[in-house]
Amino acid sequence: MTTDSPAVEQTDAGPTDAMIADVFSRGCTSRQALEAVTGRWGVLTVAGLRDGAVRFNALRRRIDGVSEKMLAQTLQALERDGMVAREVRTTIPPHVEYSLTDLGRRVADRLVGLIEVLEGAVDEVGAAQRAYDARHEGS
Repeated sequence: MTTDSPAVEQTDAGPTDAMIADVFSRGCTSRQALEAVTGRWGVLTVAGLRDGAVRFNALRRRIDGVSEKMLAQTLQALERDGMVAREVRTTIPPHVEYSLTDLGRRVADRLVGLIEVLEGAVDEVGAAQRAYDARHEGS
């Protein structure tokens, strides 16, 4: 290429910083989605929707301890991230059902595996907690 040739725009420059997902990067979309899923109520909401479409109050009853406000905020965040679909049913009376999207189902499958590991290890976790507490009493 000569110096007086017109500049050629490079189209295959490889990935740019904007295209690389890095959950450790503060502004990465994947971190925001991870926070929504792994928050206190996100895991339970995604897992609670795994078996199919559920109405709001049924999901709230299933997730013991979640307030109406927190469940609504969690569902909105998960819907925004593309993991939950909200469908208004035109029945009498009308009602809203929530279900997982394809992405939400993939996430739920992973979360349920984690839940099963933790539920299966509840005796081990309890023993570790008691041992820790005994070591740290009066500290």
